[in-house]
Amino acid sequence: MSAPVETSHHDGHHDDDAGHSTLKGYVVGFVLSLVLTAIPFWLVMGKVLATSSLTAVAILAFAVVQIVVHMVYFLHMNAKSEGGWTILALIFTLVLVVITLSGSLWVMYHLNHNMMPASMHEVRNMP
Repeated sequence: MSAPVETSHHDGHHDDDAGHSTLKGYVVGFVLSLVLTAIPFWLVMGKVLATSSLTAVAILAFAVVQIVVHMVYFLHMNAKSEGGWTILALIFTLVLVVITLSGSLWVMYHLNHNMMPASMHEVRNMP
């Protein structure tokens, strides 16, 4: 006679807390994506904001919100899915992107600053 085999909750099945979406969830995500695309389009085409830099900041803000909408409604990323590993991977990716971009901008600024002559006078007096 064999002993009963205990099975754990995680025996190859998907995590039930992962937030699998329904048709309603996909429609809500799609409508939010349309709205978050239409508003920046209107801001640019209608020249609603006073300066182009303010318009650019508004567009970037809407872009960040749209990224979050896509991650939640279409990629199903939340703190519960995959035991939180997807959020940890996202944070790691964002840290790497920030380091890469800031380092690249720093290097380009300093190369431009250090490689350009102070004035054309110095260029003419060079041997």
